[in-house]
Amino acid sequence: MRDILPALYEWYAAGSPFGLATVVAVDRSAPRDPGAAMAVGPGDEIVGSVSGGCVEGAVFELAREVTASGEARLETFGYSDEDAFAVGLTCGGEITLLVRRVSAADDPAFAAVAESVAAGRPVTLATVLDGPAPRGATLAVRPDETPAESGPPGSATVTGPDGAPGSAGPDGAASAPPGPADPDAGTAGSLGSGGLDAAVAADARGELAQGATGRRHYGPHGERREDAVTVFLHSFAPPPRMLVFGAIDYASAVARIGAFLGYRVTVCDARPAFATPERFPAGAEVVVDWPHHYLRGTTTDAHTVICVLTHDPKFDVPLLEEALRRPAAYIGAMGSRRTHDDRLERLRAAGVPERELSRLRSPVGLDLGARTPEEVAVSVAAEIIALRWGGSGLPLTARGGAIHPR
Repeated sequence: MRDILPALYEWYAAGSPFGLATVVAVDRSAPRDPGAAMAVGPGDEIVGSVSGGCVEGAVFELAREVTASGEARLETFGYSDEDAFAVGLTCGGEITLLVRRVSAADDPAFAAVAESVAAGRPVTLATVLDGPAPRGATLAVRPDETPAESGPPGSATVTGPDGAPGSAGPDGAASAPPGPADPDAGTAGSLGSGGLDAAVAADARGELAQGATGRRHYGPHGERREDAVTVFLHSFAPPPRMLVFGAIDYASAVARIGAFLGYRVTVCDARPAFATPERFPAGAEVVVDWPHHYLRGTTTDAHTVICVLTHDPKFDVPLLEEALRRPAAYIGAMGSRRTHDDRLERLRAAGVPERELSRLRSPVGLDLGARTPEEVAVSVAAEIIALRWGGSGLPLTARGGAIHPR
């Protein structure tokens, strides 16, 4: 849903209600993960996707009905061998969708989520699916401290029956009257019970750092040992960073594919003649600095991708010394086999231990036979994706089992 939030917020700010369908559960070989979303807005405009095309026609009609009625729906789509014309997933999997009406008149939580994500701040959205709380009710939860550096944003969706504000439950969940927003507590909206709001807010804040997306169960007033209410936690992490060092043609291609994959791209080179914004995609940050100096003053985390394309010892050895000692999802370095062997010897001489050297992906990329800068960028992107999801890099025709193991 993160990708379509700008379009949704335009409708919201214009006072135009829309139907929002969100994947809240999947089973077997489903095409999209929980959190994928599709919306139908004014003039029947469609943004997003929940299945890659299998059930979008049915979801379109469902979203229109929900927008008109205001009554949220929970629907499951699977595969039917008996009816060849039934709406379902051709892959044989199953998805469950929450479809609800969103409007500025009755959903203050949506604005809090959209504004926080746009500002790069963490936030969690809680929406009721079924149980004692009203289906479709929402609660936006910000962390205790909301600067962009404090962690990724998330969203929680609750599923439970209608419920009114109540007293503390057996496990001590607090009770308070629900309200449209509580800036001091960092929340907006309500799930229908003060105790439920408090329990969900506490759990959402605890799971923001992990970017958790999934369902949680509670009692009607937030009791954690009950399961009358189901809550969908949907995390909106800010875009991960891709740091590209060396402003060469290959860097331009890697920066373009990084932006396409959703990374916030920074290109750094010590040479002003090469590090010019015109050579790189719009939106990429271009920095003139010695690479290791820049990295030393930059925050990285477990989602950061670092691509070292300088293949010059005076740049890449001190840069990799710094990179291999800090958190990162991927650290790759370009160069020939000879360059790689020389680089390793220089890093060992600089005192980098083997444990840290084992993190280095060098020569960078998967073996695709790539030649051009664009082909090499695809090779690098393929390795990043394979490392992220545990892919083998083999052709799917050469292996069996699930295509998307969970």
